[in-house]
Amino acid sequence: MSRGCITLLTDFGTADPYVAAMKGVMLSINPDVQLVDVSHEVAAHDVAEAGYVLASAFRHFPAGTVHVAVVDPGVGGERRILAAEAEGHVLLAPDNGLLGIALSETAPSRLISIENAKYFRQPVSATFHGRDVFAPVAAHITLGVPLEELGPAAGDMHRLEVVGPKATRHAIEGTVIHVDRFGNLVTNIARADAEALALDGEGAVQVQIGSSQRVALRRTYGDVGFGELLAVVGSSGFIEVSANCASAAALLGVGRRAPVRVSRSEKGAT
Repeated sequence: MSRGCITLLTDFGTADPYVAAMKGVMLSINPDVQLVDVSHEVAAHDVAEAGYVLASAFRHFPAGTVHVAVVDPGVGGERRILAAEAEGHVLLAPDNGLLGIALSETAPSRLISIENAKYFRQPVSATFHGRDVFAPVAAHITLGVPLEELGPAAGDMHRLEVVGPKATRHAIEGTVIHVDRFGNLVTNIARADAEALALDGEGAVQVQIGSSQRVALRRTYGDVGFGELLAVVGSSGFIEVSANCASAAALLGVGRRAPVRVSRSEKGAT
C-alpha cells in the first residue's frame, strides 16, 4: 500500500465543506493517496442504508483499500470507532450497527477499537470525528500503520435488529431499503429467494409494492415500454422495483421502508 486507496461514504451531502475537510486531512498525511467517493447522499443518520451501500461497494475495490463510513448520529458520545479487517479490506465506521450490516455475510478477521490519539488530528472536535479521527486514522493506515497500533481488540460489534424478509411457501415479504438517484426501489429480497418461487413452474414471479401495485419480474428495463413499471434483479443481487427511463419512486409515491411482496402469478402482473 505505498500509494493507498481510501473510499468515503457519508451522509454529509456535497453542499457543505465537510467532505472536503476530510479529504484535506487525508492528503496532508499521505499526499499520494487515492480518494474515491462512494456516496455522500445517504439519508441523514440512516445507519442501515449506509450499511447496505457499503456492503454493495467495498468488495469491488482492490485488496488493501481502506473504507471510511461516517454516518454517525452518536458522534461525541460513548460509541466506539471500529476498524474491521475483512476480505483483505479495512472498514472504519462508528460502532452503531453500520458494520454489522455491511459485514452481515462476512465475519471480520480482526476488529480494533480506535483509541490511540497519536493518530488523531488535534484538537478533536466533539462534533466532527470524520475530520479529526476517521480521516487521519485512515490515512495513517495507508502509510502502513498496523491496526494493533491504533487500539485494542474490540471483541464484537454492535448489531442493529434489522428485520429481514419473511418467506412462506408461495411468497416473500420484505421492504425497500434504498432508493437510488434513478428512483429504483431496492428491496432486501435477494435473487435466490425470488427464483425459488418459480422453480416448480407454477407461474411467473410478480412483485407487489405498497398496497396494490403489482409488476412482473423482468430481465432488463427494456423489456417494458418507456415509463412502464417492472421489477428486476439489480446489480447487487436484490430485487428492485423500477421504471423504464422514469422514477419508480415518483410514479408510485413510495420510498424506503415501503412493504414489498414477491409471489407467483398464473396470469402475470397487472
